[in-house]
Amino acid sequence: MSARPVIGICTPLERARWSVWDLEAALLPTNYLDAVRRARGMALLLAPDPALTANPDEALDLLDGLMLAGGADIDPSLYGAERHAETVETYPERDAFELALTRRALERELPLLGICRGMQLLNVAAGGTLRQHLPEEFGHHEHRKAIGTFDGADHDVELAAGSLAERAAGESRHATKSHHHQGVGRVGDGLVVSGWSSFDELPEAIELPEREFVLGVQWHPEADERSRLIGAFVEQARAHRVARDAADAAQAGAAPARAT
Repeated sequence: MSARPVIGICTPLERARWSVWDLEAALLPTNYLDAVRRARGMALLLAPDPALTANPDEALDLLDGLMLAGGADIDPSLYGAERHAETVETYPERDAFELALTRRALERELPLLGICRGMQLLNVAAGGTLRQHLPEEFGHHEHRKAIGTFDGADHDVELAAGSLAERAAGESRHATKSHHHQGVGRVGDGLVVSGWSSFDELPEAIELPEREFVLGVQWHPEADERSRLIGAFVEQARAHRVARDAADAAQAGAAPARAT
């Protein structure tokens, strides 16, 4: 069996308490890791690092796919907006780090999956904007009914026929677990909306056509063991690895022999 594809997952920066400690930490819910492992991938956690922000290739050289996880709001100055009163707890170091990795991953055509905040960050990386507080625009809290839990926040999304989102989910009407108060505004350059909330038509999936796998979803597939989406992403990362290894082997075989 070939080596497992390596999936880099960007970690949030948060204040955390464990044992006797209360410190800032780079952390990630284990359901992201479990989902990657179930798909026979290896998860590599990527914490914000100024050196990698300056040179993302140092990390991306190690990866077969990049996953952008959920978490805190993105600083609205990054998409040219004033801060809304409900936009709180932004982390500039994380924003800069993930934007740098995302833009370079797109240039390298690396498989990429953005989850919740990760979908929003993908859109900002492509020059798009965000809606900063959905209840103000839509008049309801259906996308995040209770802070800190997915209880009662299930809803369906409609996925465009033939889209990457539909293929990855395995169906055109997909049940999701939702926990967000922001969403995509103006869609970034080259991206297309391929999924909408069934009850208010909020964009819930965006993708970059004609790429192996560049997809952002506004829901949390890692929280749903029945979801096929992360498995589809890991499989594409595996195919990307196989193609890259074959190209490297062909290039090595074509290299002129050294003189002895």
